[in-house]
Amino acid sequence: MKKIAILGASYLQLPLVQKAKENGLEVHCFAWDDGKAVCKEYADYFYDISVLEKEAILRKCKEINIDGILTIATDICIPVIAYVADNLKLVGNSIECSLLTTNKSLMRKCFEEHGIDSPRSTSVSTFNEKDFDLFSYPLIIKPADRSGSLGVIKIDSPEGTKEAIENAVGYSFSKTCVVEEFITGKEVSVETISWKGEHKIITITDKEITKAPYFVELAHHQPSTLSEDIKNKIHEITYKILAVTKVENGASHVELIITDKGKVYPIEIGSRMGGDFIGSDLVELSTGFDYLQAVTDIALNQFTFPTPIKSEKYSGVYFLSKNTEYLLPLFSDDIENQDIVKKEITNPSLQEAHSSNDRSGYLIYQSDHKIDFK
Repeated sequence: MKKIAILGASYLQLPLVQKAKENGLEVHCFAWDDGKAVCKEYADYFYDISVLEKEAILRKCKEINIDGILTIATDICIPVIAYVADNLKLVGNSIECSLLTTNKSLMRKCFEEHGIDSPRSTSVSTFNEKDFDLFSYPLIIKPADRSGSLGVIKIDSPEGTKEAIENAVGYSFSKTCVVEEFITGKEVSVETISWKGEHKIITITDKEITKAPYFVELAHHQPSTLSEDIKNKIHEITYKILAVTKVENGASHVELIITDKGKVYPIEIGSRMGGDFIGSDLVELSTGFDYLQAVTDIALNQFTFPTPIKSEKYSGVYFLSKNTEYLLPLFSDDIENQDIVKKEITNPSLQEAHSSNDRSGYLIYQSDHKIDFK
């Protein structure tokens, strides 16, 4: 029986653990047991070890003699996975790739060095007014190495910049943040799969996001309704981003913004499956492509590219919060909607969404058309 290590044990990792079990794999799950480690009940072995403890995880994986290591939907595990895979000669991405795709400071520098147009930006650890003499407000301030909108905020004037930087640095593992000029436009993500340096785009995801200043994702829809011309531009920049950040294997999630004039700018790339159920649920619901199976096969060095992937259905996810109270009736057991394939209220208290952690539930749909529940 092959053995696979999965980093992270929250509900986001559960579809991956379940897929591994369906494949008859022996599942070894690593995470801090903080009371939210739901995968603990499904994995064959659970280790109460922080996903940041790379030496401890490497020792245990070597002892177990694992055949593959992976995660989905979270950035913080990526450098450790690359470190373990490199040491044990397993399939994965390089350590350099893991840093370029998780540290936004290194990412921005990489884009600049390879001629990928990006918003003007700088990386700082402390506030110094002179650092922004050449910048035009508004600015977006974000931790260099976190996801889920944690610590991300828009600042319209110099007042408040110092506080926003200190807040973002507080969230950052490396105690740095990225400050960049704000660009307005439509946000999308691109879901991709890579194998030995060859890349394929699976689908493009349209996003619905809260208004300034926090920009929390409230819904995702596949396939994108953008024009073919814009989609071609998205494909072109996505392939370039995958190349310059040195992605070789596995899923990637590339976030982009398209201005009213049709200019496509990168926001960031993660060398892992998109979170928010994008990779674990929406991709297969909309395209029929088993994304979870693909990343599992890649980790075990047994992947082959499928025949051309085409959108067959529409799929999407809506998140419940104070911002989306209109969704509440749909969560009632008395409401039957054949398009809703999964729904759950995770917190009965509705809050304004300042980060992904403030969302209180979700519902996922599949249909022959895009569904607007508003």
